[in-house]
Amino acid sequence: MYEGLSGQKKGILFFAAVVIVFMQGGLWSARRHSVNNFPDDSLLPVTTYLPFGKSNARPSVKEHPIPKLMADAEANYRQLLSRQSQTLEEAVREYERRYMRKPPRGFDDWWRFARNNSVVMIDEYDNIDEDLAPFWEISAEQLRWRASLAGYLPFVDVVRVKDGKAIAVNIVDGEESEAVSARAKGFLSMLANFQDRLPDLEFPINAMAEGRILVPWERRVQSNTTLQRNIDAIRDELSGNGYPDWHGEGTVWEAYRRTCEPGTAARRLFSSFRASSMNKTSQLAARSEEFVFARDTAGNYSFCTNAWAHYTQGHFFSDWRTIAAAFPMFSPAKASGYLDIRIPSHYYYAQTRRYTYGWDPVNLQLKEVDDMEKPWDEKSDKVFWRGASTGGGSSPPGFAAQYQRHRFVRLASDQSSANRTVVFADPPGSTNYIYADVPAGQLNEDMMDVAFVKVVGAENYPGGLDALVRAHRVDDGGVNLGDHWQHKYVVDLDGMGYSGRFFSFMESDSAVLKATVYREFFSDWIQPWLHFIPLSQSYSEIYNIHAFFSGATESTLRVANATALYMPADKRKTIDGDRRLRRIARAGKQWKRTIGRRVDMEAYVYRLCLEYARLWSDDRDSMSFSP
Repeated sequence: MYEGLSGQKKGILFFAAVVIVFMQGGLWSARRHSVNNFPDDSLLPVTTYLPFGKSNARPSVKEHPIPKLMADAEANYRQLLSRQSQTLEEAVREYERRYMRKPPRGFDDWWRFARNNSVVMIDEYDNIDEDLAPFWEISAEQLRWRASLAGYLPFVDVVRVKDGKAIAVNIVDGEESEAVSARAKGFLSMLANFQDRLPDLEFPINAMAEGRILVPWERRVQSNTTLQRNIDAIRDELSGNGYPDWHGEGTVWEAYRRTCEPGTAARRLFSSFRASSMNKTSQLAARSEEFVFARDTAGNYSFCTNAWAHYTQGHFFSDWRTIAAAFPMFSPAKASGYLDIRIPSHYYYAQTRRYTYGWDPVNLQLKEVDDMEKPWDEKSDKVFWRGASTGGGSSPPGFAAQYQRHRFVRLASDQSSANRTVVFADPPGSTNYIYADVPAGQLNEDMMDVAFVKVVGAENYPGGLDALVRAHRVDDGGVNLGDHWQHKYVVDLDGMGYSGRFFSFMESDSAVLKATVYREFFSDWIQPWLHFIPLSQSYSEIYNIHAFFSGATESTLRVANATALYMPADKRKTIDGDRRLRRIARAGKQWKRTIGRRVDMEAYVYRLCLEYARLWSDDRDSMSFSP
């Protein structure tokens, strides 16, 4: 076809062909983005793409990464347990090594409390040091002033310790009331066993699920005089006008991105609206994307650097205004960038029908085994999730389709013929892994049991209630907490904030798959791939997680014309995979019963109180521990 063309024309045609190829690659990439409803870059540290080769005339995977992820997780956790201090002297030395200062006064009493209650985690309290770090930079007088002022802000309660006795109050128009939030009541209960050993203190407790403290980068280096004027303005803004929410006048994202350092993507005006380039346009690499596994949950993910990803997380569209100054605000969880001080969730500490495994609401007692728990072999192999269509606020409106729960339910509700790549062992139990492109609708029918049970905020969804119901499965029959124990896989997702059901899921005999951007008090105490299975924020690997542990479904075997298709049905199940999945379920249950106990939460709070008490004192050196 090039006969008679000049060299210049040939060059032009070649350049045009290259451009067309790249355009097609970009369009193909964009189509995958629209199908997955999520940008290509993962929010989590992930395994590398594995090489795909040929085996028995079929595409095959040379090695499956999940066994190594599990082995590494177990080795890391064994090492963590083995290095915990066994004596008070060892604990003091480890404290001084980590934090370059002496422990707080009362450390010996805390040590005895921990040892008498068989607390395993003696040294792992880096979260406390991180959360309190900003308050070392201000005086005790400033800290006390900010704590007293915080109590006057909307949706903030105060837990006050005075003369060895703790109470919880809410301050409205200068008047104190005992009508406080469940979060304040929960924190008050956690203090009960050691309140008499604490000095006078005040703890502002966040009554909302969302994080509250987002301090602009510039404000962190301001003088105290300027800061005081800003705090006064914040107080007037949040309480004086009676409007604690955004009311369409701003967004959490606008507040959040000002916390980022100058020069980061989030601080540049338009970068927040542009997804990063894919740089992976071949079909082979695209197939590999669904075979990438998160190493951990996304608590340390930088939205400052990856500003585009904020569209996928509902807490950036919260209704409630954040606070732009470093108040000591005690909250049950926080995303990266927030300066809240973490405390255990009242959902974890309390014993209720909706949030506690094995709770008998009639006899008001905790049972070793939940009445609805099923034996492992009787549990369904389907991935199970039920919840309300929460996950974000409405400021600004129109972004609900991108919230984390909506994306997951939409993924699991997809009945289209769009293919997803599934990797599985063929024959079962072997290390010969092949992959097949299977219609999403068939996979969801085989693997997923996911639905909203309650539709809330439909007016914020593009197209309203009708559009939401068309795109998401809705099961309005209701569900009990115990219904989850009928399934081997239970999924834990963020809502308006952290998920309050995580500890109950962990105590069941089911394996927990968890996706979150929140960091909680126990984040240094738990090991992904040993105690639970971490999910990326795209969820796209969930089909391959299921295929590894439970084997390929019949529809997958038919598409691949796999060897296992011609085996008896009872021989197709991967025994090793099921054993590994049960191992995760059992390890999670053991973790909850040995490290996630109520007394472990008390030990965490006790130590937090000692550190906070030192910051509260005008003579901080005198509040250090001396043997």
